[in-house]
Amino acid sequence: MTAAPERTCVGCGRRAPQAELLRFGSVEGLLTAGRTLPGRGAYTCRRLVCFERAVASRGFNRVLRSTVVVESGLASHYTDS
Repeated sequence: MTAAPERTCVGCGRRAPQAELLRFGSVEGLLTAGRTLPGRGAYTCRRLVCFERAVASRGFNRVLRSTVVVESGLASHYTDS
């Protein structure tokens, strides 16, 4: 039996199975949501507060190892407000 891969939320630091988290990547310098994007990925819990904390602490830039532009429309991927 194989264990599901775990990832760490960029916002809160909680470890969770990869399927429970949202994945983001950098596409031409823009932060983009998508599970199949090539390259490095940054994960957040499905809570808006985690996304906002990752943006405020520049966590996406750190994990993706590049400067990314975060568009406000990405917040629509989260269920709570």
